[in-house]
Amino acid sequence: MITLEHINLVVSDIEKSLRFYQAAFPHWHVRGGDKGEWSGKPRNWLHFGDDYQYIALADNGVGDNRDLTGHQVGLAHFAYVTSDLKGTIARITQAGFPIHKDGTPDEYRENIYFLDADGYEVEFVQYHTDVPELRNRY
Repeated sequence: MITLEHINLVVSDIEKSLRFYQAAFPHWHVRGGDKGEWSGKPRNWLHFGDDYQYIALADNGVGDNRDLTGHQVGLAHFAYVTSDLKGTIARITQAGFPIHKDGTPDEYRENIYFLDADGYEVEFVQYHTDVPELRNRY
């Protein structure tokens, strides 16, 4: 079996990014961090997660994230499953991040998309069935 352990995001400001991810994952915590250098440029970094998975955030990113309506190579979005989509939406919007776009209506799942502080699109999905054929219809 293979599972995703972490993703590593380059951001402009760790604290702004952390505000989004703390709202999305209130049960996670900062696991550690430090200062370092990446290709000759100083940066701060931290790991935010639980004992098994996390998001690595590294600062000193420059420029804008890719245009999500365009066709550039790059990350389109990443997604997490939640058992309480309404609660997730409430926490993230209360932290100051509006819904970016609605998900596709489906009787077996609900989903929603947000943009984090640096424009990474993050999807949250709640399934209403455990039957794979129904969860993964398209």
